[in-house]
Amino acid sequence: MSLFWRIFVMNAFVLVVAATLLLSPWVTISAPVLLDEVIVVTAGVLTMLAADACLFRYGLAPLKQLSRAMARVDLLNPGTRPKATGQLEMAELVHTFNAMLDRLESERATSSARVAAAQEAERRHLARELHDEVGQTLTAVLLQLKWLADRAPMELRGDLHAAQETTRESLDELRRIARRLRPGVLEDLGLASALRALTADFRTAGVTVRYQLDAGLAGLAPEAELVIYRVAQEALANAARYSHADCIDLELRHQMPGVVDLMVRDNGHGLRDAAEGSGIRGMRERALLIGARFVIETTPEGGTAVRLRVPTTAGAEQ
Repeated sequence: MSLFWRIFVMNAFVLVVAATLLLSPWVTISAPVLLDEVIVVTAGVLTMLAADACLFRYGLAPLKQLSRAMARVDLLNPGTRPKATGQLEMAELVHTFNAMLDRLESERATSSARVAAAQEAERRHLARELHDEVGQTLTAVLLQLKWLADRAPMELRGDLHAAQETTRESLDELRRIARRLRPGVLEDLGLASALRALTADFRTAGVTVRYQLDAGLAGLAPEAELVIYRVAQEALANAARYSHADCIDLELRHQMPGVVDLMVRDNGHGLRDAAEGSGIRGMRERALLIGARFVIETTPEGGTAVRLRVPTTAGAEQ
C-alpha cells in the first residue's frame, strides 16, 4: 500500500469511528447543549486528534528517518547511504535519493579534478615566472651589488654588503616558494626525495621536523604521489603556522599490502573544536580524487595527526 493510501485509510478509520459514535444511541446532543454532552464531545475530539497524531507519526516515520539521513550526508565523506526499507513508495524515494548522491559525488569528483588540474597548471606557470623572470632579475641585482661593493669607498661597503645579504636571502626565499609551487624534485627524483626536501624547507628556528620513509614505495600513480605531496605540504604548513608545535613527525609507510599510509603528527595545541578551514577541505578533496581515506584528529598528547591512506596500483591488481 502506498503512503497516500495508508494515511487516507488511517484518517477514514478515525472519521468512521467518530460518525458511528454520533449516530449511536450512546451519544446524543440536546438543545440547549448540556454540560455532560460538552464534556463527551470535547473528549471525543481530543481522542480523535490524539489518534490522528499517532497515526500520522507512524505513517510519516520513514520520511523522518530519511530526513535525518539527508542531514548527515557529507560529499567530502562519500559512501554513506540510507537503507531502502519500508513500503514501495518509501523504498523508491530512498533509491532516488541514493542515485542523486551518486550523481552529485561523481560530478563533484569530476569538477574537483578539473580544479586541481587547473591549480597545478597555474602553480607551474607561477613557478616558472618566479624562477625565470624574478629570479634572474634578483641574480643580476646581486651581481651588480657585488661589483659595486668591490669598487665602492670603504664607508659604503658595509651597507652594500648588507644589501647583498638581503638580496641573497630574498633570492633563496623565492626559490623555496618556487619549489613549493612546482615540486620539480618530485618529477625528477621521486616522492621520497621530494618529501625530504619538503621537510627541510619547514625546519625553522625552534621547530624540529623528523621523517621516516619506507624504501621502495612502488605502485603509486603520479597523481597519487602528487596528492600525497600536497597533503603533506599543507599539513606541515598548518602545523608550522597554527599549532605552535616545536616537533613535527612525517611518516610514509606500507602499513599493509596494496596500501601506503601518510601521517603528519605534531605536538602542538591540537584542533580545539575549530571549524575546518579551506586547507583541510582542500586535503579532503584531494584525497577523494585518488580514492584515498583522509582523517584528521587530535592525538592523546594534545597535538594534531593528519592521516592519508592511499591504495596503490599493486593493491588494485590483486
